[in-house]
Amino acid sequence: MTDKPYRDNVGALLFNPAGLVLVARRADLPNAEGRAGGWQLPQGGVDPGEDLRIAVLRELAEEIGTDKAEIIEEHPDWLSYDFPPELAAGGFRIAQRYRGQRQRWFALRFLGTDADIRLDADAHPEFDAWRWARLEELPALAVSFKRDIYRELTRAFAHLAAR
Repeated sequence: MTDKPYRDNVGALLFNPAGLVLVARRADLPNAEGRAGGWQLPQGGVDPGEDLRIAVLRELAEEIGTDKAEIIEEHPDWLSYDFPPELAAGGFRIAQRYRGQRQRWFALRFLGTDADIRLDADAHPEFDAWRWARLEELPALAVSFKRDIYRELTRAFAHLAAR
């Protein structure tokens, strides 16, 4: 795996007015206990030459059906994780091409209503459910290979979360 490159990626912590964060359940990856339905934050690949701020709004629109949000903060560093080998062996397409992902994370303020969130907006939805969660819940919800990044996001954006 170490001879493969990292895929550039953006991620979104979408905060509602109550200071909660949108998490969505993956339809195709296991959760922390190994069962189907791991929870994660919206994220996705960056097109060559694409501005990262445009990419994060595009990814929101593609994955949750809305880009009704404004960027309020950007994590200063690229954060990366490696895919576990079993993902590539199991046919997970991105893990076959890339070692893992190098991500730039953004905190965004949600400007819409819950009715604007449409997981079925894409012909091939990545998620099958969503909910608002407390920021400190994120590491426990994450698949094991993303847990360290979610811990860092929890630390870095704690000042934006619900008290």
